Amino acid sequence: MNIDLIVVGKTDAAEIRALMEEYLKRLNFYIKFSCITLPDLRNTRNLSTERQKCQEGEALLKQFGEGDFVVLLDERGAEMRSMEFAQWIQKRMNSGLRRLCFVIGGPYGFSEAVYQRANGAISLSKMTFSHQIIRAIFAEQLYRAFTIIHNEPYHHE
Repeated sequence: MNIDLIVVGKTDAAEIRALMEEYLKRLNFYIKFSCITLPDLRNTRNLSTERQKCQEGEALLKQFGEGDFVVLLDERGAEMRSMEFAQWIQKRMNSGLRRLCFVIGGPYGFSEAVYQRANGAISLSKMTFSHQIIRAIFAEQLYRAFTIIHNEPYHHE
């Protein structure tokens, strides 16, 4: 199974980029993992938030293949503890899934078309985080899930 994190907009902070690179290395020890960054929309001052979500949504929808399992990282999604997330990942791996896509939208969230395409949604917290830092938080949680799956001493419960 391949896991892709698909994000809207580049990461400006060098520290966050460095963290992402570290977790990319760590995760690729367990599974093929990549982060796909879609470009920020240009000239958004004259666009409504709905129009921005629609344009970002069109770009996101082009990233998904027919058999992809798409999970939105969304404040309205299901909340899980790290152990539960590891079990959730293991279940997807056991199902024979070829590609699992996690998606972080733009500043205003997802378009209705993206919600309709998604197979599910996960919330990493009830708090709101920047679209840049949540990438590193998610990558760490995914790494933690794989250490749990492999019974490695990273996670303490």
